[in-house]
Amino acid sequence: QVQLVESGGGLVQAGGSLRLSCAASGSIFSIPVMGWYRQAPGKQRELVAHIFSDGSTNYADSVKGRFTISRDNAKNTVSLQMNSLKPEDTAVYYCHGVIQSRIATSPLPYWGPGTQVTVSS
Repeated sequence: QVQLVESGGGLVQAGGSLRLSCAASGSIFSIPVMGWYRQAPGKQRELVAHIFSDGSTNYADSVKGRFTISRDNAKNTVSLQMNSLKPEDTAVYYCHGVIQSRIATSPLPYWGPGTQVTVSS
């Protein structure tokens, strides 16, 4: 069984910073992709950033230059450093991973339970 668990999040004033972390655990063989999505009230879940096992990244236009994604392949963790936060960044942030477990025949998508980020104006 593979699980993703987020930590971090909380309440911060506009212009402030937060760091989210996510750890994958279980019978893991490899993790080709890890990333973060977010969902604001009344809106669809959207991609924030992805990072691949080779270190390449992609970001949503709305967070470029403000957010930085990183991963530790040895620890199966991914982090999201969020700077210059804006009220429109308020959302539930979900950790996402495309994970090849030791028992599955192909990589599968997994989600964390989510963590709330609230940015006050």
